[in-house]
Amino acid sequence: QVQLVESGGGEVQPGESLTLSCVTSEVNFRDYTMGWSRQVPGKERELVAGIHSDGRTDYVDSVKGRFTISRDNAKRTVYLQMNSLKPEDTGVYYCNALIHTALYWGQGTQVTVSS
Repeated sequence: QVQLVESGGGEVQPGESLTLSCVTSEVNFRDYTMGWSRQVPGKERELVAGIHSDGRTDYVDSVKGRFTISRDNAKRTVYLQMNSLKPEDTGVYYCNALIHTALYWGQGTQVTVSS
């Protein structure tokens, strides 16, 4: 059973920052592609950022230049630094891990951007 535990969500005002963390006990963490997705009520879950085992990153256009995904293999942790947050960034953020051909999800953490 793959466990992914997210933390760092909360409520902030527009323009502020948050950093999400996701830690796993998977010993082969460094080999996995990791990502962050978000879900807004009434919409499908959207992958917003991904990081490959070699450090390459991908972002959805709406967060490019504002969000940064990173990983610390020694700590088996992936981060999502979110700057210049907007109300439309509000949603539940999920950590995900691609292990071979299977996709695993954390329990999610709520991010609310509101004035």
